[in-house]
Amino acid sequence: MEVILREDVQHLGAMGEVVKVKPGYARNFLLPRGMAVEASRKNLAALDHQKALISVKRERERKAARTEADRLDGMVVEILARSGEEDRLYGSVTNLDIAQHLAERGVKVDRRRIDLDDPIKRLGTYRILVGIAHDVKATITVKVLPEAVSE
Repeated sequence: MEVILREDVQHLGAMGEVVKVKPGYARNFLLPRGMAVEASRKNLAALDHQKALISVKRERERKAARTEADRLDGMVVEILARSGEEDRLYGSVTNLDIAQHLAERGVKVDRRRIDLDDPIKRLGTYRILVGIAHDVKATITVKVLPEAVSE
């Protein structure tokens, strides 16, 4: 079954593309959620008109993402963590921790967009990529510092 995507669908395609999917996936997932419409002659004719609207919307989203990336680029996030011997952390710093620290600074980032291969397990300074949009990324610096121990 061919459908026209009304929004970006991960691992399937971008908004405005005509893609072939299994009928059950279209009927039970894409169509009820409004993520796609059936690729009929009428809808294909309307697609030509909407492609212009889609390109304008994409450009607006790209500009907004670029502005957000410029704001985020070069930002330094300091995270205090308990550490033991050889600067090893007692826990780890994950992308969720980084997203929470960014949210405290007024920057809302989805934790899944923070490109952290493995959790940080040592003190130090790390450069991390943050995906803002499909092709827009920013680099932040995360400093993991030892937590002051009061006795």
